Amino acid sequence: MSAWTLGVIGGSGLYEINGLENVREERIETPWGDPSDALIRGEIGGVSLVFLPRHGRGHPLPPSGVNYRANIDALKRAGVTDILSISACGSLKEELPPGAFLLVDQFVDRTINREKSFFGPGCVGHVSVSDPVCARLSGFAAAAARKAGADVTEGGTYLAMEGPQFSTRAESRLHKSWGCSVVGMTNMPEAKLAREAEIPYASLCMVTDYDCWRDGDDLDVSEILAILKGNADKAKSTIRHLAESLPETREASPQGIERALDFAILTAADARDPALVAKLDAVAGRVLG
Repeated sequence: MSAWTLGVIGGSGLYEINGLENVREERIETPWGDPSDALIRGEIGGVSLVFLPRHGRGHPLPPSGVNYRANIDALKRAGVTDILSISACGSLKEELPPGAFLLVDQFVDRTINREKSFFGPGCVGHVSVSDPVCARLSGFAAAAARKAGADVTEGGTYLAMEGPQFSTRAESRLHKSWGCSVVGMTNMPEAKLAREAEIPYASLCMVTDYDCWRDGDDLDVSEILAILKGNADKAKSTIRHLAESLPETREASPQGIERALDFAILTAADARDPALVAKLDAVAGRVLG
């Protein structure tokens, strides 16, 4: 088997992956609660793959109801080396029409009701997320999406809003004025938590609509669902192409993501809360000892 273990977090419209061999389910308990669903393990092209539907199978979880900490912790415990997040989003740019795919490289976090860190009182950690995605994995994913027939753009900013309602027209125009490329509800705090867990993370956004910033445009949920179906088919093909194209040897991330916690823990060893340290065994055990 390859040294890669690819974790895939599937968003709206993507609840399974085609072509997995040796498929089995694994339920992982985490100290942060239950992840969204059982992990689906399998292999594609000799690469181990772990799939987690972000909203659970059947989509029972709204964006703010997802236990992001449990999801990332479970993937870490499962041995995942890299995470590809796939999510539906609204476009804030004319040149990103419905059906387009975008590999984002920045985020603006406007969520307000979510636990955003594994660290806290008793073990304080400050992790840099200046460059929040893995450029290497994003590049591999972009090439795979093109092989799948998608219209792909590399680089852009994802505005994460709380939801579950879509934007007001004023909000949509504000987000556009900030230079954001797409708006969604799920990539934060997911990307930040992946960095705290020292897992390279890339975000493949599937555009379903133009949000509502354009004059005369109103969101039609039935049209969004139709676009979701086509996007999901290309996303499944993208995952297969990505797994088949990964280098046989996995080197450490050129960005040093696997060592993101080297200097991040500020709390002195004798001042740390043992209960919190115990919960951090998977995420930060490398540096907490």
